[in-house]
Amino acid sequence: MIKLQPREDLALPGRLAESADRVAGVHLSMQGFADWMSERGAAHGFRIERIGFSALRGWHFARDSGNLVHESGRFFSVEGLRWRRPEEGAAVHYQPIINQPEVGVLGILVKQFDGVAHFLMQAKVEPGNPRPLMLSPTVQATRSNYTQVHKGAQVKYLEYFVGPRRGRVVTDVLLSEHGDWFYRKRNRNMIVEVDDPVPLDDDFCWLTLGQINELMAVDNLINMDTRTVLACLPQATPAAAGDGFRRALAASRAPDAGALWTTPQLLSWFTGLRSDCELETGRMPLYDLPGWHRGESEISRVDGRFFRVVAVDVRAEGREVAAWTQPLIEPCGRGLCAFLVREIGGVLHLLVHARAEGGFLDGVELGPTVQCMSRTQIEDEPPLFLDQIPPAGSPRIRYHVVHSEEGGRFLNAECDYLIVEADDRLADPLPPDYTWVTVGQLTELLRHGQYANVQARTLIACLNSIR
Repeated sequence: MIKLQPREDLALPGRLAESADRVAGVHLSMQGFADWMSERGAAHGFRIERIGFSALRGWHFARDSGNLVHESGRFFSVEGLRWRRPEEGAAVHYQPIINQPEVGVLGILVKQFDGVAHFLMQAKVEPGNPRPLMLSPTVQATRSNYTQVHKGAQVKYLEYFVGPRRGRVVTDVLLSEHGDWFYRKRNRNMIVEVDDPVPLDDDFCWLTLGQINELMAVDNLINMDTRTVLACLPQATPAAAGDGFRRALAASRAPDAGALWTTPQLLSWFTGLRSDCELETGRMPLYDLPGWHRGESEISRVDGRFFRVVAVDVRAEGREVAAWTQPLIEPCGRGLCAFLVREIGGVLHLLVHARAEGGFLDGVELGPTVQCMSRTQIEDEPPLFLDQIPPAGSPRIRYHVVHSEEGGRFLNAECDYLIVEADDRLADPLPPDYTWVTVGQLTELLRHGQYANVQARTLIACLNSIR
């Protein structure tokens, strides 16, 4: 006789809430973590040097297209992209973009110690990180990495996420990366829970969700890949406590709390926008890009705006390969991403923007209220609702931390991530591509992929760190 099993682990949100309440783990205290991180930093020699394109090893500009490609035909390439939004009229955008068609794996292993869920985190060096050593998922690897195209060491703990299952899947979903800089790039975001003993490597540690949430308040410590995976966790709903903002946030996470729109209404609004989107995109040879110039050491816009493509030489002990060269995208200054939030009927709502980005597979995804990925974008093309972001120190700012973007492909790509309470100037009606959603509604959409962009997912992880 076939034995059926529950469709959902109904006890999981409670276990996550208990883990989120613990800021002292079974293995490490917060001071113990700081000491461990300093020790791992001392153990990892690291050096990064800007170089000219001619000094790249294994990379070259293809003769027929000018695209920057790897000799193996794997990893990624830097190509040209042409895209246009019909609503902008004849305006056509041209830019370099990273084409990395492989699906990578971002996975976090979870195990209970003394009845409390702990997450296996990795101290990992990435060439583009503002601080070399950051806290990454258990596994963070492209297909080229974990199939060892680089002829380096095997990715540790990969067996828990690829091949025969060795645990219980908590979440497993394909999600996009930066649509401004990647062409249709997706990663497999996974969380797997295990019961059996797990050998502990020197560069890994077990932390509670509460400890990770504490670390989310530190600039440039929790890397982008960790943030996007954590955003996919089922909502842990602690008892409402604290000030009115925190009580409204707790209600926003709760599945039985109300919302301004029902979830079917929200999906219908978003599906209509995605169906009506006529975003025109097409890859093109890198050497044909109008308005861009290729010099000896960078590819940049002639007006110096947005971002540039550069090359680096890396030495990093403890990685699968200890030395390599590669291209990276470097934005022109720090960006800004923010959710405006408002209490509606005692439930916190987020103002999301249905954004079209040239690199999205489906054209449109839900993003933050305000999203600018470089200083020049903020200054030259101020987005809608930027005037709602108050100066630092304002009591309307409920969260403000500098987080870096993906350090394996981007150099010094930092953004100010903010949660800001909207003021009275923000009034209805909203533009048709903006609407209010709860934290729980947006998190539920993350189970199905391609709904929320990576910046929105970072902000969900930020919101979930507020207790």
